[in-house]
Formats: sequence, structure tokens, C-alpha cells
Amino acid sequence: MLVRNGLKQIRQTKRQGLFSLANVAEMVIGKTTAGQIGFILGPRLNAAGRLDSALAAFELLTTTDFMTAGQLAQQLDVQNRQRQDLTRQTQEKAEALATAEEKEPFLLVAVDKEFNPGVVGLAASRLTEKYYRPAIVAAQGETETRGSCRSIPEFHVTDALDRCTELLVRHGGHAAAAGFTVRNENLPELVRRMKSIAEEQLCKRDLRRSLTADVELPLSELGFDLLKNLTYFEPTGYGNPEALFVSRDVKVKGSRTVGADGRHLKIAFQDEQGMTVDAIGFRLGDLQPTLPQRVDVLYSFEPNEYNGRTSLQLNVKDIRPAGMAD
Repeated sequence: MLVRNGLKQIRQTKRQGLFSLANVAEMVIGKTTAGQIGFILGPRLNAAGRLDSALAAFELLTTTDFMTAGQLAQQLDVQNRQRQDLTRQTQEKAEALATAEEKEPFLLVAVDKEFNPGVVGLAASRLTEKYYRPAIVAAQGETETRGSCRSIPEFHVTDALDRCTELLVRHGGHAAAAGFTVRNENLPELVRRMKSIAEEQLCKRDLRRSLTADVELPLSELGFDLLKNLTYFEPTGYGNPEALFVSRDVKVKGSRTVGADGRHLKIAFQDEQGMTVDAIGFRLGDLQPTLPQRVDVLYSFEPNEYNGRTSLQLNVKDIRPAGMAD
């Protein structure tokens, strides 16, 4: 209820800063969704604090001056692009460090003096998402190392840190994410012990991501009526996940990579009834060269607004060759 009512407030906001931020992000503030807060407005507001000081975000949300709001919104937009580049560079280096000795260790660990503490958590999230392993990415300072952890349902990362508490300056978090500070002289022992705990708990597990669809249906049953009904489940997110659908044996009519370095995948699917739907697969661009002609696809269903027109779009979570057993 807090999020639902908060969305109503944002859609009717009189805050100049929110108008300006939505404008630079090319979104309509009057149609704000929970997803747009999480993936469009939120990252821009957070970018200032990750790279420098969060004061610019505070000033944007409190200013009543039109010119100041516009300048601050542009500044945050630029910083968010810088944050994206920095996250990508950190992830690539962290991945190389974490897999240098083992290709798929039970716990991915990357520590470096050049890492920015503001993005280590984002890099750890990317590693966990890619390898389906708990990950620690840490920035090493002169005397202390600050780390960020992300995990999978099979491994409670904060419980693991609790077992190493005498080595830590401070730590905190929950099952899926945590942060810690450790003195540099205790870092090697912390890494050794965390890796040992991870191996102890995960060595007999089948470590593969499990995705659950809510319903199976053909593409021809997708339409604006279904899209409208899905809005009654909003806002979705952690604790109230969005509905997921699966369509089987659909034809790949066309595909191409989009975005920086071809990281994302644009696809057109067609079913036996001739229904064609466009789709986007975020961070699935590496699948494009090997896509088979017919696939099973798991996705969420969403509107895509462009140039004032709204079309139907699949947000692809996973693709596999048609006919494979679940």
C-alpha cells in the first residue's frame, strides 16, 4: 500500500526536480510505474552518491527553481552513464579475478585497490546473476577493505559472515545481500573461511537457476485486455513478483543485438496462428548467434511506449530450444 500510494503521489507531483529528471530520462511522470522507479529514476538518483556525493540528488528533489532542476537532472543523467561504464569495467575485472584459479568456484571473490566502493555491489550482483554463485566484490584501501556480497537462495551470505565475525570490523545484511569492512591483515583468512563455508554448504547442491512460470499460453492469447488485467497486480517487485508466462514451440522470425556492446537481444516471435510479438531480452545478447529456429520462451508481458504509441512486448527471462524437458 505504501508503494501504491507513493506512485499516486509521484504521478501528481509538483516537484520540479522529478519533472526534470523524468524529462531527461524520456519518461512521462504521470504514468510512472514501480519498474520505472527501480530502473530509470532510482539509478539516476543513486548515481551521485555512488560516484561522488548524494547532495546533488537531494538538491534536485528539493529545489523549486526550474533552471537549477534542469541542470541537476542533466548532471545526474551524465553521472548515471558514468556509473554504468564503471560498473561494466568493474564487473569485467572482477570476473577475471574471481575465475582466475577456478572457472566456477562455489564462491566468487574479487578484491582490487582500483575498485570504486560505490559500484562493487552492482558488480557482485552481475556475477551472481551470470554464474549463479554467491559473489564478493571488494575495494581495498590502505588499511581496510570494504566488500559487498550478493547471494543465491541456497546460501545465506549474512549467516556466513556471522561465522567470521571476529575477523570483521563491521558487517550487516540479509540472506541475499550483505556488506562488510575488514582490516587488510585479516582479509586472506576471511576469504579462506568464506570459501570453505560456501563449499561446505553448496558442494552437494545442483546449482542452477530455477525459473517458475505462472501459466503456459500461446502468443495469440496475448493482448491489451490481458495487459490491463495485469495492472491490478501492481506494484510488483521483491515479495510480489510479476507474472511470468511460457510459450512453447514458437518461431524466431528475426533477432539482433542492441545496446552498448550488443548486450541486449531484440527478437520477433511468431506462433502457429501467425501472431507476431516483439521481445526484448536484457543482458541476453550473447545468445543471438546460436538461437535455434524454434524455441520455448519464458517472459513477462508488458507495454512498450514509443513516440506516443503503445505496443505489446515480451520481456524475455529465458530461451531454450523447443521440446526440451523441464
